[in-house]
Amino acid sequence: MQYLPEIEKALMEKLDSMVKRQLYTTFKTASTEEEREKARQEYLDKCGMHENFRW
Repeated sequence: MQYLPEIEKALMEKLDSMVKRQLYTTFKTASTEEEREKARQEYLDKCGMHENFRW
């Protein structure tokens, strides 16, 4: 039970990483510009990129 918080944190980090990777893949492979831009914005939001630093 003492490792439960550490395990939970590691699993949440892994899940977050998987979501970011999926968004990045969608950004790179989407068939329409609208889908690419939506995935790009979601990816940058997940990464914590401030809007003033985006292109």
